[in-house]
Parts: sequence; C-alpha cells; structure tokens
Amino acid sequence: MTVARILVGAAVLLGLFSTGLDRTMRLEKPRPMSAPIWAGDSAPLDTNRLALVIGNSIYPDADSPLPQMARDAEGLANALRNDGFLVDAVDNGARPDITRAIDHLIARVHLNSIVLVYFGGYGVQSDGQNYLIPVDAKIWSEEDVRRQGVSIDRLLLQLKASGARVRLVVIEASRRNPYERRFRTYSHGLAPIQTNENALILSSAAPGQVVEDPDELHSRLMTALLKVMESSKGFEEVFNNTRNAVVAATHGQQIPAVSSTLTESVNLWPTRSGTLPCAPPALHLAAAASDQADFC
Repeated sequence: MTVARILVGAAVLLGLFSTGLDRTMRLEKPRPMSAPIWAGDSAPLDTNRLALVIGNSIYPDADSPLPQMARDAEGLANALRNDGFLVDAVDNGARPDITRAIDHLIARVHLNSIVLVYFGGYGVQSDGQNYLIPVDAKIWSEEDVRRQGVSIDRLLLQLKASGARVRLVVIEASRRNPYERRFRTYSHGLAPIQTNENALILSSAAPGQVVEDPDELHSRLMTALLKVMESSKGFEEVFNNTRNAVVAATHGQQIPAVSSTLTESVNLWPTRSGTLPCAPPALHLAAAASDQADFC
C-alpha cells in the first residue's frame, strides 16, 4: 500500500513538472502572426515599450495578394521582441480586428510609453487623408474608403491622446490603388502624413509616389530596416539610415519618407544607453532563465 502511494505521488509530481516545463517551452516561442489578441495576453502595465504590428497580405476584393507583407510583419515583430518591445501582431486583419488591436494598445499606454505601430498592406488617400485598408473592405468609391478604412491621422491623434511619450510609425502602403478602376478620380500613393509632437514616421515612399513590390522575401524597405536595426542605436538614425539604404539599393527609384517631430533621443536598445534591466515579469521567466534580460 505504501509503495502504491509513493508511485501515485511520484506520478502526480512528474505530471506537474511536465506541465510547468511545457508552459516554459511555449513561452520561449514567439507568438505567431495569426495568434489572436486576448486581454489575458496583455503586457504588464509598467512596460514602457509597446508595439502593434499589422501585416495584411490577402485582399479578396483587390487585384492581387501581397505575400511580402505577412513576412515583413513577422520579421519586424520578432526583431522588436528581441529589442525588448511587447508586441501584439495582427495577420490579415479585418476592420474589427484592427480597431480592437488599436484599442488594446491604447488601453496599455501610460505617460512614459514608447509606442511603435507598423502597417503593411494597401493604403488609399481620400480628401487629403490616408486610410489603411482592412482585408474585408469592399471598396467601390472614395466614400467606401473613408467608411471602411482606418484613418492614419486618427490613429496618430489617438496615440497622442493616450499620453504615449513617443509615437513611432512605419507605413508600408505606398502602392498602386487596387480599386482605382472603380473610382471616377483617384490619387497615386499616400498624402503627406501630418505628425504631432514627439512623433517619428517612416513611409515606404514619398507622398504621391508608389512602390512596386520586388519578387523577394521582404520588401526593399523591410530588408533595409531589419538590417539597419542590427547596428543603429537611435530610432531616428534607424529610420534615416533605412531611407538611405533603400535609395542606394534602388538607385533612387524608391525614396522612403521620414518625418520627425522628436524632441528627445529614442534608443532602439536601452542597454546601450546604460539602462538597467527590469525585473522580469512572469511571462518572461523563460527568457530570464536563458540569461536574456528585458529592459525598460
């Protein structure tokens, strides 16, 4: 009887250990692009560095898919995680997915937050405003763009109103309007994006210009951005060096736009500015166990 109880106890302990080990192994893996955003997965509220990455590749109502956008978004999401950002990722987001993700991001912002938003997909301008197009949009007129799209200008105002200290935005949407044949009039590319104080914006092309997607793993902008992030220190330096790298690689055929109203230096790697590691929250126990500390 005693031996049986011992065996049962050992089995229970082994099961608990296996469950804990399995959970730790799952935490070590980056969340896939397709993972939904749940309130229970939110970052600790004292986290200073937040990011929302949206990659839209499959547009049923558009002429052709954009396979690079999913790969670009996934590559950037993982790079930002490696640099200490808490990242929410949306893959092929319908309008409710995108608006819910933005609300989820805004809810976590506090006065010391550095927030980065990336969108890769189709963008359309209307009446001087720019709109990010969700994958479920059915666009037949400019009114549809304004009603079904997500306004970049409104997003920037939301981020400012949230109290985020610094707003960083990367927009890969300067491509030919896939719905232009349905419009009476249309404009190429995006309109100038108005920045508010302490914001930095990188767009894949200058206002009114369009980009042709190369037949490569990543877009030219993302290829340059991911490489520059490995060596540059500050975000303004990262964005400017990315622009210069794209111009050089395309011999001036593609000139990304950088707009800055930053009033302070924002480092990509806090460790290089001497910032001390934060105490690792519960969700980062696996990283701490492998000597990978998070930074504020």
